[in-house]
Amino acid sequence: MRAPKFLGVTVMPEYIQTEGIGRVLDNLIGKAGATAVATSPYVMAEADARTGSREPPIDAGAGAVRLLDRPLWGKRELWVTTAPAFEADPRLYRGLRYQPPPPTELTRLQGGIVRDFLAAAQARHLKVYLQVQAAIPPGYRVQFGGPAEDDKPRLPDGRIPSRLDNNGSLASPHVRAYTEALLRDLCRAYPDIDGIRVDWPEYPPYTLASAFLDFSEHARAAAERLGFDFEAMRRAAAGLHELLLGRLETGQLRAWSEPDGGRYLLVRALSERPALLAWLRFKAVLVEELLAGFRRALQEAAGPRLELVPNAFPPPFTLASGFDFARAARQAHGISVKLYTMHWPMMVHFWGQELQAANPGIEERELVRTLVRWMDIEDGEARPRLADYVYPEPEAPHPVGAEAQARKIRQAQQEAGATPVYALVHGYGPLEDFRRRLRLAWQASRHGVWINRYGYLSDAKLQAIGDVCARE
Repeated sequence: MRAPKFLGVTVMPEYIQTEGIGRVLDNLIGKAGATAVATSPYVMAEADARTGSREPPIDAGAGAVRLLDRPLWGKRELWVTTAPAFEADPRLYRGLRYQPPPPTELTRLQGGIVRDFLAAAQARHLKVYLQVQAAIPPGYRVQFGGPAEDDKPRLPDGRIPSRLDNNGSLASPHVRAYTEALLRDLCRAYPDIDGIRVDWPEYPPYTLASAFLDFSEHARAAAERLGFDFEAMRRAAAGLHELLLGRLETGQLRAWSEPDGGRYLLVRALSERPALLAWLRFKAVLVEELLAGFRRALQEAAGPRLELVPNAFPPPFTLASGFDFARAARQAHGISVKLYTMHWPMMVHFWGQELQAANPGIEERELVRTLVRWMDIEDGEARPRLADYVYPEPEAPHPVGAEAQARKIRQAQQEAGATPVYALVHGYGPLEDFRRRLRLAWQASRHGVWINRYGYLSDAKLQAIGDVCARE
């Protein structure tokens, strides 16, 4: 008899604070039928626009349309601040550039609720995980923190681009050392957890510029250590960047968006530019080294039992992000592949706007067609305008194909081999659209799904999870 599929839900601590441990667990188990839960090691309080960050996250302005399904302190959008849920051990961070934030009065008053929640979840037979950021010190939550200036990833010309994410260079020894110390600290503070999920252990390619990282001095040093020709990679990437931003023509777009996805032309072009291939491989090696350091830290602190589960973009975005599933599978106990389908049309829009501004003579329809095919987000023909691909409003279905989503999960699992790949479905969006996306992810993944995140899961969506997954 086949073992039941895995079903995890990410619950951020603010909902444990506002709804209470019992109600959250009743919803996860009674309505959704979850088998696992993940949270993060912080606690939250309301703030104002000057001192806090918007919840839900604004995603570089595009996500300003988002509203929470489950209100926080009676509100569907608000400004918040956070504090660590535990007191860090300073000995683990001695001599490091980055230091953990000190505990505050909020830590003292409410920090213990995270530990209580994890214990209560395990008592009710759920597996429990903590989630942290892979490369955004201090790592507790994506909106709070970031790298120092010389730890930021750079473009081939040395500039620091404007990005949606705030990841540091994956080659930075300072960023790596801090996250490894944080993982050891979490093993000490929460010794009974089943595993740790690390988010964004890659270069998230939300914008075109982000796809051309990383040529920082840290990356140069890593390339020399690993035997890569940094200058050859930098020149090749710079040449491609310059072509895209100023010398792109409609005829090139038509060729690249042929029915085969332009694969022949792509392979031919890369065969003539081996430094570009080396650059893609270099990024994949950096990601694998990052994950290997994380796994060593967990094994040293807790032994082999603790799971390392990275969250990553799906194919083909991973060619630009550096996340190679085969390499990552050598270090991870499982991999969550993000089906964050509200981001994909936003990415078409971001990339398209930059290309259109730099190449005003190209036809918009061909530009959109090419981007949609290369990102592989539709099942049929692309919509004709960039305006058709934007961050969807809360009640708008996500403009992505069902088969495209399933294909990404199959591709990731094929590369990962025996390492389980979980579809990571986002709860944002209307009920029926969420139900459809969840069903296809549940069917496409042999091992199960994670759902992000509880704040977008109305009671009706929790029930839908139970209908689709737990009572399949």
